[in-house]
Amino acid sequence: MTFTFSRSSGKGGQNVNKVSTKVELLFSVDELRAPDEIKSIIKEKLFRKLDSKGIVRIVSQESRSQWQNKRIAIEKLSAMLLKASFVERNRVATKPTRSSKIRRVDGKKIDSKRKELRRKNIKIGEV
Repeated sequence: MTFTFSRSSGKGGQNVNKVSTKVELLFSVDELRAPDEIKSIIKEKLFRKLDSKGIVRIVSQESRSQWQNKRIAIEKLSAMLLKASFVERNRVATKPTRSSKIRRVDGKKIDSKRKELRRKNIKIGEV
């Protein structure tokens, strides 16, 4: 992890002009201590956030404090890596139950009857 600090915009009054509170965190996925499988999964899921060298850049300037912005940037990175490292399970296809089939057919019968009653040339004995 590499941190760079610069002057932040926004709240802080004259403090904004003097103190470097904006934090930029640079993190290389290749240097992550994790199995290669997990690294490749993370690279696939974060490919839009990676630059050409495989580095994630996170910027935080929410707080007036450099320390708090550093902490926020680390939390953002850990949340991002945690979310990206999970492997989604494949969905197991299931068959519809007998009762759901019956409910579907009953609904279709009701709709059919409703549309049948909308027709204009209906005789009383046909319904």
